[in-house]
Order: sequence, then structure tokens, then C-alpha cells
Amino acid sequence: MTFKTSMTAPVDQKQDLFQDIGATVESVAGGATSQVGNDEDQTNTEEPQVVDNIESLCMNCHEQGTTRLLLTRIPFFREVVIMSFDCPHCHFRSNEIQSAGVIQERGCTYTFKVESKLDLDRQLVKSETCTARFVELDLEIPAQRGQLTNIEGLLSLVLEDLVDGQPVRKSLQLDAYEKIEEFIKEGREMLNGNSFPFSIKLDDPAGNSWVEPKPDDARNKWVRQDYVRTPVQNSALGLADTTGEQAKEDDDEDEIRPDEVHTFPASCPSCARACCTHMKLVEIPHFKEVVIMSTVCDDCGYKSNEVKTGGAVPSKGRIITLKVEDEDDLARDILKSETCALQCPELNLDLTPGTLGGRFTTLEGLLTQVYDDLHQRIWGDVHGESSDSLDKQTKDRWEEFFAGLRDAKSGMRKFTCILDDPLAASYVQNLYAPDPDPQLTIVDVERTKEQEDDLGISDMVTEGYGEKETGEQKERRAKS
Repeated sequence: MTFKTSMTAPVDQKQDLFQDIGATVESVAGGATSQVGNDEDQTNTEEPQVVDNIESLCMNCHEQGTTRLLLTRIPFFREVVIMSFDCPHCHFRSNEIQSAGVIQERGCTYTFKVESKLDLDRQLVKSETCTARFVELDLEIPAQRGQLTNIEGLLSLVLEDLVDGQPVRKSLQLDAYEKIEEFIKEGREMLNGNSFPFSIKLDDPAGNSWVEPKPDDARNKWVRQDYVRTPVQNSALGLADTTGEQAKEDDDEDEIRPDEVHTFPASCPSCARACCTHMKLVEIPHFKEVVIMSTVCDDCGYKSNEVKTGGAVPSKGRIITLKVEDEDDLARDILKSETCALQCPELNLDLTPGTLGGRFTTLEGLLTQVYDDLHQRIWGDVHGESSDSLDKQTKDRWEEFFAGLRDAKSGMRKFTCILDDPLAASYVQNLYAPDPDPQLTIVDVERTKEQEDDLGISDMVTEGYGEKETGEQKERRAKS
């Protein structure tokens, strides 16, 4: 019997136990050795070894086998532990990979499009909590033991398992045998490069799986998305407390508070890469609470800001009329919802509902945004270079229009601002609140049938859910 002995000094706690996997391979190739022996045995065996050997029970024959542990780091990913078990009695072998880190704050999904045989060599980590899916093949590999392999190896392993059971199926279940045989044929076509492109998707609630990216990947070839785990996923990972008290605490944590900025993952509408959306609840005095949302993409530079109003749908719409006299009126806070139309008759300005989206700013800021957006579209850039496609008369009209806007947003011109919102979700600051503002007129009006159809209010059923649809409702639903 031999024992492994060590006479080295204690390991420094700051020592990095995880080397890059490439450096580990180089150390083996360079002849890194370890001695195994005892004081009685004069012959020592030297062999390259960078792993820890642990005696383990073989679950196949219940004899003692050996588990080898390798602590390594995968570049651009994180530290992992690679385990290999070998039983000398029944020759059973298995390989597994486990994350050496913690469960991540969010789950993650990786979607990778395989377009060539080189893509089949992409390295991937499939943790024990990850499900892998070959989309076009409609093949889903459930969460099982962790694997460090490549795309070709993952698919090949599944096909080999199916092939091993085919002889039994052929004799007992001929229909199943034929269907699986066709399935195996499609999988081999993918491996041979005859079914490009196809996609593989990894979904890991623990966030510890990975597909190797490369700098020259085309857009949408390699996509990562992070998501918030569901309570069921947290429970499966051992993170959830199912007691009523914990559920109440979770509800309190999910509550949106006015003094907090919430951040959640999103996809950029411009380049489709992962980005962040920030959300804050703001209470507008003498009005209601609104949600301000801001999205910024670090990859393509896309930015957007929106305001969302909540609450029940009011019974009437609202028209707000403001007479702008001086610069103080330009500094008024204004909320223009997505459903609001804006008119300034003296400036020949008429914005239809949906233009600019929801905005919470000042009147000056709103006019500036209108000016910049229109100026960019008409002249081609913000420096005033006119488009050659416009005739002189049209150019003069646009110049007159922009001159009026410049005078208005600088306080040199009086004008009237009218907000027509069928959902009464817009607002203009009252400088005399709580007293009436002599320059501000607010009138509640009945919505037109066209407005209710556009907003989908006509199709809402708030009473008599079990009753049959009227003829008018059926006709409207058929048209939509």
C-alpha cells in the first residue's frame, strides 16, 4: 500500500489554484511530475500529474474506483472543476464538469447559429442545471451532468446513445425504430455539414453555462440574454424559501418605490444585443405617478427615454390648452403621453398621437426636441445643409417654420399649446397650484368612436364575460 506524502510549506491563501486550461496542458506537455511512494518502497514512480486523485465508490459495481479532479479556468468564462471517474474492476468511466463559482444573480440563455464546420468546434460548457436545444432538429437535452465539450461532441454523444438502443427497438418497436433512424440521419447530416445553418440554444437558470464567442462573429450569430429567475427555478436551485413570510418579503422587494432606480435586462431594438433598461417611479404633484424608462446600448450607442402612465382608463378624454406668454411658461413641466396629440396653431405645428412617444420634460425641451428631429429629417444634418431635392418655395416655407420654432423656444414669440389626450394621461404644470391658473384651461371631453376604436376600448368587455358577443362586437373582431 502506498501513501501520498507532502513536505511542502503551507499554501498561501492568496495562491491562485485555478490556471488557464491552456497553461494546464502546457505544464503536462512540459513534464510536470509528482512522486508517489513511501519510505519502505525504494522505487518511486514519476508521472505527469496536475490533478488530485480521490478514491470513490463505483456506482456500477460498488467497488473502489478513482476520481480525478482538475481545477482550471476557461478563458472568457470562469473557474470550473473537471471530474473524471474510472473503475479498474468493471471499467466504468464517466466525465463531468461543475462550476467552481457561485450561482449567478440571473439566469442566462445563449443562442448560437452554426454556419460552418469550424463552428462545430466552438467550445461550450453545459452545467448540471442547463438544458440544451438544437432548434431545427427539435432536440432538447435535459439538465443532467455537467459537460465541457464542443457543439459537435454534444450532438454526437446524443446520437451515439440513440444508436446503441436501436437494435432493441427494431425487434420490439419497429415504428419507433424507423422514426429514430430518420432522426439520427438528420443529426448526422448536421454533423457532416449538409444542413447548415442550424441553431443551438443553452438555457441555464444558474447562469453557469457558456458558448465560446469570437471577435469576428457576425451580428446575431452569438447572442446572450440574462433573465430573472422564476420562483420555481429558484426553488429548484435551492434558493427559494417557500414560507409565507419569505413570500411576503419577496413581494415587498418587488414593489416599485419612488426613491429607487430599477434596472433589468433587455434587448437593443437597434442591434438586438443585450442592454439595460432603467426604470424609476416619479410622482407628479397634483397629477399621478408615472414611470420613466431609459434604455442605453453600450454596443451601438442607441438611447431612448420614455414615460409610461398607469391607472384605470378614464371615462373621458382631456384637452389642455396653455397660453405661452414668456420664458417662465417655457419652463413649465409637461407630460405628453403616447396617446396625446399636440398642436400649436400660431407655429403651424401639429403632432399626431404617437409622435416622439411619451415624454416628461419642460415645454422648452419638448419644442427643442421637435425642432431637432424635424431639422434632421428635412435638411439632412443639424448644421443646416439643405437638401437639393427641395425646390426654393418649399425651402422658404421650411425656413419660415423653423424660424418660428426658434423664436417660440427662446421666449420671443407668444403662442398657444394644445394637448389633446383621449386617455387624459397628459399634464401641464400649474404655476398657481392649488389655485386655478389663468393661462391654463383643462376641459374633459367625450371620446369619439374613432378614438375608442383606435385605443381598443370598444373591444373591452368589463361586464357579462359569460354572455355571447353582440353582432357589432363580432364584426369588429373579424375586421381586426
